[in-house]
Amino acid sequence: MATTDAASLDPASLRIPGTLEQYIDALESAGVLAGVAGSTSIEDVAGIPISLVSYDSRAVGPDTLFICKGAAFKEDYLVQAQHAGAVAYVSESNYTDIDLPCLLVDDIRAALGPLASLAYGQPAKHLRISTFTGTKGKTTSAFYLKGILDKEARADECEPCALISTILIDNGRHRIMSKLTSPEPLELNLYLASAWKLGSRDVVMESSSQALKYGRVAGVEFEVGAFTNISEDHISPIEHPTFEDYFSSKLTLFRQCRHAVVNLDMDMVDRVLDAASVCESTLTYSMTNPVADVHAVSWEQRGHKTVLTVKTPRFTIDVIVPTIADFNLSNALGAIACAEVLGCSRAAIEHGLEDVRVPGRMERIESRDPNIVGLVDYAHNEVSMRALLENVRRSYPDRELCCVFGSTGDKGVERREGMGRVAGELADRIIITEDDAGTQNVMDICKTIESFARDAGATNIQIEPDREQAARLAVRGCTGPAIIVMAGKGHERHMIRAHGRDPYEGDSSMLARVFDQEVKAVE
Repeated sequence: MATTDAASLDPASLRIPGTLEQYIDALESAGVLAGVAGSTSIEDVAGIPISLVSYDSRAVGPDTLFICKGAAFKEDYLVQAQHAGAVAYVSESNYTDIDLPCLLVDDIRAALGPLASLAYGQPAKHLRISTFTGTKGKTTSAFYLKGILDKEARADECEPCALISTILIDNGRHRIMSKLTSPEPLELNLYLASAWKLGSRDVVMESSSQALKYGRVAGVEFEVGAFTNISEDHISPIEHPTFEDYFSSKLTLFRQCRHAVVNLDMDMVDRVLDAASVCESTLTYSMTNPVADVHAVSWEQRGHKTVLTVKTPRFTIDVIVPTIADFNLSNALGAIACAEVLGCSRAAIEHGLEDVRVPGRMERIESRDPNIVGLVDYAHNEVSMRALLENVRRSYPDRELCCVFGSTGDKGVERREGMGRVAGELADRIIITEDDAGTQNVMDICKTIESFARDAGATNIQIEPDREQAARLAVRGCTGPAIIVMAGKGHERHMIRAHGRDPYEGDSSMLARVFDQEVKAVE
């Protein structure tokens, strides 16, 4: 399925016309309406037609209900919206110079979900929605569950499962690139409405800590919510100020779930199980603990795939998982546990994962020379980098391991030390390069990483700020059987620099092209 432009979703055809009274009722039901200003009474404005809800003043048209949101919001945006056709607005403040009805709310973030849902006909009520949260594994788990649900849908002659992920949005017919792990409420409800209109019965999505903290998924009732694991990440002044804020944000997911799925292998699992107790039921999974409802009996690597024997409450089966990584086996178990909750067939669970490809997640890149293999992964912190490189070491013990990576600027500064030390311990060759430096100097970041890698014992280290040239250095430096790991960017198709986002080809495409140009075919 080709990736298409967002316009292919045709938002105009999915919007449901209504009246201002319906939006007032929705805010009242959500408990966030503080009052109506700019008119004598609610009755005076109740019948105003609403055909569009927007928080982008550039997208306003006739009969728009405009939402004033964002820390950088300016009254000028509301003036622009009024001139473009806004007939009312929702805000935490009453702008007395604007002659429009104002729906005053206590919390604009809490208001977004109900407004967005109503704008698109409450699509979540017509779909069975499953979601994953956790520090790692959300994307792979979501793709795996979609694979199982797609297998079930084909058997039932139904439309494919829709997907809302860090990598892409897939409504069953069209794919677009994602901007956020969990979209803002209006975009989220647009995607849900699109899937509903096209006939999907299932949607699988990710719920990030930021989405849960700031209400992006507010109002969505999940059939099942899975918690994959927890470790320190996204702790910074512009993300979560503390680990507690990060962890507690994720735990709020279960308040919106009918059923819970929990990984018993994670740290602080008792706290996760306690939070999950608000759900109707909880199903557990584990790679090592036979007490879990879904657990691994054994597994065996075969080439770049793994045969995983799984025991569930209904059966014991062999599942072919398209990965070498044991952490992805855990992700497969989480997806299987969700499929158990959803009542998927044995055949769908047994064969649903075989052909799943997750872009930028343990993605194998072949070259013309079988002695040189590439692996692209999104690992971008110490924990994920260690899991990645340890798995590669175990799976390819006779190959030189060359690791190409960098680290972000402006946030996650601690990653430089963690990733540098892990690479220094586990890689034979290291090439340090650019990875979203933002406003910081790329060479400064690279040299910091280098110092930690050398502290860990590494000696074969090069710095090449240009990511493509770094890949070429990695290939040219191979003197025997080797695996080249490109970590950090994964699926991403942009590079964040001081002036903003620049287009980037992507590690998978770029490494495949470099292989084609640099690797000579074995005669």
